[in-house]
Amino acid sequence: MEQNTETEPQKVPHSKRNLSQGLKSLAVLFVLGSASAVAGLFMVDSTGQPTHGTADAATPLPLAVTLLSARDMAQPKILEHESGTLKPRETLTELVVSLGANHQDANSALQTLYLGDLLDARRLRPGLKAETYLDGDRLTALSIRAEADRSLLITRDQDGTWEATALNARLTPSYKRIAASINTSIYETARSLGAGDQQVVDFANAFAYDVDFQREIHPGDKFEIVYETYVDERGNAVKTGNVVFASLDGQALSRDFYRFTPSDDQTPDYYDSKGESATKFLMKTPINGARLSSSFGTRRHPISGYTRQHKGTDFAAPTGTPIFAAGNGVVVRANRYGSFGNYVKIKHANGYETAYAHLSRFGKGIRAGTRVRQGDVIAYVGTTGASTGPHLHYEVHIKGVAVNAMALKLPTGRKLAESPAILEEFAEKKAEIDHIRAESGAEFNQALLVSATTHQP
Repeated sequence: MEQNTETEPQKVPHSKRNLSQGLKSLAVLFVLGSASAVAGLFMVDSTGQPTHGTADAATPLPLAVTLLSARDMAQPKILEHESGTLKPRETLTELVVSLGANHQDANSALQTLYLGDLLDARRLRPGLKAETYLDGDRLTALSIRAEADRSLLITRDQDGTWEATALNARLTPSYKRIAASINTSIYETARSLGAGDQQVVDFANAFAYDVDFQREIHPGDKFEIVYETYVDERGNAVKTGNVVFASLDGQALSRDFYRFTPSDDQTPDYYDSKGESATKFLMKTPINGARLSSSFGTRRHPISGYTRQHKGTDFAAPTGTPIFAAGNGVVVRANRYGSFGNYVKIKHANGYETAYAHLSRFGKGIRAGTRVRQGDVIAYVGTTGASTGPHLHYEVHIKGVAVNAMALKLPTGRKLAESPAILEEFAEKKAEIDHIRAESGAEFNQALLVSATTHQP
């Protein structure tokens, strides 16, 4: 499971400069990284209530200047401009006040966003950027960078009402390829080449059914990732997207996967070069970042001291580590169960069942009768029941008989060859991705250790 890696951002120094009222809107547009005309920005309904709208960031700049500045020209004033970023445990209102606005203006301007469902106050993250335009301590305009490709602009009309719009940048898709030999871990190597956490997670998910990343990845193994990036109108990369190609060439496995969305079910998945899904009936391990502490088979029990059959696999991990449903199914048990402590059992198709024991707590909504999908969080690691420390005891049963989950040959997911028309679609997508890879030198050679290139279609 992805860990929270947020750290307190460095505070952006407040910047001050003087602006004429007539140039205010132009400055705001550039601050937002947009050359937009916001035709619907200055609208007030018959009740005098704040109005909201959205604007495409691709409208020509001269029109934008005309629309945004028309009313300002009559009353030229000198405005102060300040900017800053949201700190941990700081409210957005507190940030806006720290940027020079009085508390009443800050609160009323932000309420326009909240009431218009343009911003969710519960989902604000440290690092969010805000910019104020001030006449003394009177707030005239406020811009907020809500997301990499979306900014919010709030302005005060002459009658004191607030108007808000979302400015959506027009982004151009491109692709970035990274390839490397692993020295420490795939995560550290991929991150050092510019990939984000999500790209590493996507890569791991593609191979989650075939590779145990804790024990089957070795120094010298090679990997390759091609993922989406999006650039704004100035050519700046503003966000990343899905991994479209994932390759691993290692001691445990050598395999390539392509991201593809079949037209019939519209469900994206990763497929090998033959069109066989990476998805298996069950995940090999229903937990991330854990250490295998006890294998399936005969062992001496650590508490009773008796030698007996250990019918599952134990994964040591910190208390609270999320545990996933190994496959689609129905929860048949979620309660306290003797020496197993807190316990979940899931019934899958074809006579398969999986069991999860010693849990600290259950996932949200997990109870007998709950339908779950593969990868859903069903519980969290604990040490309840007969346990010597926090770990997951994981069992797989086939028609009531416990089997070794680590050695199990699991049924595969979809095979596109069964649908010739869909297989042809996949072949076209595969050729497109291979073309991107070829342009950046897709083949490894003896001298290649690291490669990082960007391709724009």
